[in-house]
Amino acid sequence: METHAHPSGSSCRSAVSFQAERCFGKAANLTAKQQATLATLKERNLKTARAYQIRLTLQELFQTHSRQKGEAFLKKWYFWATHSRLPPMVAAAKTIKNHWDGVLNWFLTTGLVEGFNSPLQAAKARARGYRSDANFITMAYLIGGKLNFTLPT
Repeated sequence: METHAHPSGSSCRSAVSFQAERCFGKAANLTAKQQATLATLKERNLKTARAYQIRLTLQELFQTHSRQKGEAFLKKWYFWATHSRLPPMVAAAKTIKNHWDGVLNWFLTTGLVEGFNSPLQAAKARARGYRSDANFITMAYLIGGKLNFTLPT
């Protein structure tokens, strides 16, 4: 079987496998020709197509909106990936398992960051920009600190 070099330095065992590596980006960014190639690969039940499907499914984790749903989704994905008999997918799943709490903390930090970002962007728009980064950082502390500046009566 002919081997082709991939730009990342890895090698692919066949021309079909090489084409799969080239067109495996985000599903939303694929051209019509790449989508047709991917459909052909899925029909052939190749390992590369299964690996790509596992990868796309993992990305769906970030569409869930709660930690509980995310954990349930991740458990199903982990089972699928570890039973796929694809060594790179098994290794990726074990890496995620080793960082399980960190992955699930994404659900906590995203909400906090978004909640803090909105008032900062509003302050930035009201001021039409700040003279320096230090002034903007000071304003961020004032807004985020929720300090009470009322005078004692």
